[in-house]
Amino acid sequence: MSLIHDTSILDWQTAMTEGQTTSRELTLAFLQRIATYDKQGIRINAISELNPDALAIAESLDRERTVSGSRGPLHGIPVLIKDNIATSDKMHTTAGALALSDAFASADAFVVAKLREAGAVLLGKTNLTEWANFVSNDMPDGYSSRGGQVLNPYGPGVLDVGGSSSGSAAAIAAGFAVVAVGTETSGSILHPAEHNSLVGIKPTVGLISRSGIIPISHSQDTAGPIARTVADAAILLGSLTGVDANDPVTGKSDGLTHTDYLPFLHADGLQSARIGVVRSRFLAECEDEEIALYEAAIEKLKEAGATVIDAVTIPTENADWDRHVLVHEFKVGVNAYLKTLPASYPIRSLQDVIAFNRAHAEQALLYGQELLEESEQTSGTLTEPEYLANRLFNLEMSQKQGLVAVMKEHQLDALLYPGSTGYAIPAKAGYPSITVPAGYTSAGKPFGIMLTGLAFQEPTLLRLAYAYEQATRLRVAPNMSTA
Repeated sequence: MSLIHDTSILDWQTAMTEGQTTSRELTLAFLQRIATYDKQGIRINAISELNPDALAIAESLDRERTVSGSRGPLHGIPVLIKDNIATSDKMHTTAGALALSDAFASADAFVVAKLREAGAVLLGKTNLTEWANFVSNDMPDGYSSRGGQVLNPYGPGVLDVGGSSSGSAAAIAAGFAVVAVGTETSGSILHPAEHNSLVGIKPTVGLISRSGIIPISHSQDTAGPIARTVADAAILLGSLTGVDANDPVTGKSDGLTHTDYLPFLHADGLQSARIGVVRSRFLAECEDEEIALYEAAIEKLKEAGATVIDAVTIPTENADWDRHVLVHEFKVGVNAYLKTLPASYPIRSLQDVIAFNRAHAEQALLYGQELLEESEQTSGTLTEPEYLANRLFNLEMSQKQGLVAVMKEHQLDALLYPGSTGYAIPAKAGYPSITVPAGYTSAGKPFGIMLTGLAFQEPTLLRLAYAYEQATRLRVAPNMSTA
C-alpha cells in the first residue's frame, strides 16, 4: 500500500489487521511526506506544528492492537487538527496568532479527547487563517502571522487555498495525514474543502462540542471533518459526536447523534431523493467552466435517481445580512477562552491581543486588525440592542423564513449549491452542509457541489453525497511531482 496519500481509513485498518503495516510505519510515512513537501519542494506550509509524541502514540496503539484488539476504525490512524483546537500536550494552541505563539492549553478540547479515546494518532496541528479569519478584511485565505501562507497543492501560489481551515484542507489534499479536523463559523470548512477537492462536513451546531476551541461565535461555531472521501468523513464525524457537560448546546443532540454514520452510506442513496437546485445569485459567483461542471453534476444526480427541482429560491437569500453577531460574540468567546490559559500567560483578553499586535506591528499587522478592534469596542456583555436584534433576525430569516420555508415548500431532502457559495445562510441557521468534489476547470481548479439540510440531517446529507461520489468518482489527487 504505497499510496499513503490516497488510501482510506477502512483500507488502512485492513492492512494493519492483516499485518501488512503498522501505525508506526504509517506515521513515519506521513512524517516523511510532510518533510518532503510541506516546508520544501512545493512548500504547501500546511503544518504549523508536529506532535513530538506522535510516534510513541502510534507504537503504543500498535501494542494495544496486538494485546487487546482494535478500538475501532480510527485506531492507529494519523489525524491532523486545526491550530485553534486545544491540546493538553507538548503542542501549542495559537489560532495562528503571534500573541499566542508560546501558549499551551490547560486541557484537551472535547473533540481531542474523543479522538484520543477512538485511538487516533494526533500527528500535529495545521496552519489556518489567523483567528479563524477574524482579524482583517484584507487578510488572505490561509495566512497567519505565526505560520505564514498556506498554499493550495493543486496550484501553489496560483489557486486560492480557501479559509480558514486552509491548513487542514491543504494537508489532506497533499497527503500529509488520512483525515483532519477543521472548524467553521461561516464557510471555513466548506470553502477550503471545495478548493482542495475534498469532502468537508459542516455539522449542525450542537452535534459536536465547542469546548476547548478558540471561538469566533457561539451562535455558529462548530468543528467538523475534512477528508478525501465521504466514508472517511463519516467515520471521523462519528468519532467527534457526543453530549458535553461543558458545552450546553450539545444537549440539543441527545438522541439525534450517531457514533457510526457508515450505515447511512448507500451507492443508490440518490434514488427517490428530492433535491432543490439553487441558482440565482449563487451561480453568479461562478466562472463559465464552473457553471458547466454544476450542470453536469445536476444531470448526474438525475441519472442516479434523484428528483431534481430546478430551480428553487431561498426566500431570504437577499436579506440584509451583516456581521454584527460575530463582532459582538467574538470578544465574549475569546476573553473566556484566554482566561483558561495558565495564569502565568500574559495574554488574558482581546485587549491584550490588540496591544501585543501593535507592539509587534511589523510581524503581526501586515494586514491590519480592524475586526479585532471593532469587536473590542463592544461591551462584552451581549446586552446591546443592536446585537440582540441582529441575533434574532439571523435566526428568523435563516431558519423559519429561509431554509425551513424552502425545504417545506418543495418537500426537499437537500438544497444543492454550486461550489461552496451557499455556506452563509446555513451557517447562521446552525444547519449542516457537506461539499463533495465535482470536477476541475481546464486550468486544474477544483470544483465541488454543496448539499445543505435541516438540523441534524447529517445522515441524509451523507447518503446523498456518498451516492453522488460513487456515481462520479471525480476526485484526482494533486500532482506533487513538481516538487
